[in-house]
Amino acid sequence: MRMPETVPPLPKAVDRNRHLPAARALTWLAEGWRDLWNMPLPSLIYGAGVAAVSIIIVGGLFAFGYDYALLPALAGFFVVGPVAAAGLYEKSRRIEENLPVSLIAMLRPKPGTGQHVLFVGAVLCGLMLLWMRAAVILYALFVGWQPFQGLGHILPTLFGTPVGWALLGLGTLVGALFAAFAFAISVFGVPMVVDRDVDAFTAMGTSISLAWNNLPVMLAWGAIVMLLTALSLLTGMLGFVITFPLLGHATWHAYQAIKDPD
Repeated sequence: MRMPETVPPLPKAVDRNRHLPAARALTWLAEGWRDLWNMPLPSLIYGAGVAAVSIIIVGGLFAFGYDYALLPALAGFFVVGPVAAAGLYEKSRRIEENLPVSLIAMLRPKPGTGQHVLFVGAVLCGLMLLWMRAAVILYALFVGWQPFQGLGHILPTLFGTPVGWALLGLGTLVGALFAAFAFAISVFGVPMVVDRDVDAFTAMGTSISLAWNNLPVMLAWGAIVMLLTALSLLTGMLGFVITFPLLGHATWHAYQAIKDPD
């Protein structure tokens, strides 16, 4: 007698739209501010480390004659920033679970998560290097294949000529595409790896889905990140001492508000 065939059930559709207003992003910022000043010393040391590394990188670009890469490198900060904040996500997670908080605990990932955080970081670094190469190609296409004459010579060209305006416009558009993709895969991908036992590919794919399905509030959050990062750059990187941990803790609360339930 032939047994009836078993038809596997269809996968259940997952609704990832949390219907959050754009103003909810300000709530995340307030919650991040609260976490920042809950045992503030580890967060401030973390931010000071990010500021110091940023200053060293910028100084190294000038010292070794790579000042032509300065503007793409500064834009690349938006790309790699989320993975650099992994320790801040860990602090916020520990605060929520009433676990001890220390700088060592923030820098030491949970067992089984370190390699996934590093993989996401490698993907983001690859995107940043690709963006820097694209920026050099755009410069060569508009200005010509000639030696870079320094920021003092190129800035008047960028802001005072039609060719410079076209280069700035197209460069901003291309950079925005790189930044948007990096933001989508990492804004929830890295916190998810810190929070749960998931692999990097699952975390990045889920992060894209969550960001796309909550576009209004994520656009508002992205604007806040860009504004605070730009203000920190204008302070000569010193603003990162406060703004970087603030954004890191706030991103954790954004993840908590939008993540899939267990």
